[in-house]
Amino acid sequence: MARTNEINDRILRVLLRDGRISNIDLADRVGLSPSACLRRVQELERSGVITGYRAVLDPQAFGTGFVAYVTVGLSTHSKEAQEGFERAMARFDEVRECHNITGAVEYLLRVEAADLAAFKLFHTEKLGVLPQVRQITTHVVMGSPKDERA
Repeated sequence: MARTNEINDRILRVLLRDGRISNIDLADRVGLSPSACLRRVQELERSGVITGYRAVLDPQAFGTGFVAYVTVGLSTHSKEAQEGFERAMARFDEVRECHNITGAVEYLLRVEAADLAAFKLFHTEKLGVLPQVRQITTHVVMGSPKDERA
């Protein structure tokens, strides 16, 4: 893994905000020559600190107007139940994030759907019929004043 230091940390903070920044602009922002900056970024990529780059999309631009966080409690606490649930989540396009968490329930999902009716269909026809699922609690997102997911 690449050694982290103040300069690498600055590089990573800039890339988190703008993964498409040119190497010349990145070098200028972090106080390095372009060649030194490129070497550092390449080493951060090679070592697995930077695992990829992605586009941040406007959900409404492609028909997603409903976002909810859903907690899911499983009916049994076994590796088999977790693996089955996780395989199902990987198949569902509505599930944008799936996190195994600690606490009273096992999973936290970020679910995106076109509207409430589409979410209800997902909830009742997909998530609610899984044999692993014991409990579902939905938290509807009304706004996101801060969202730094990339």
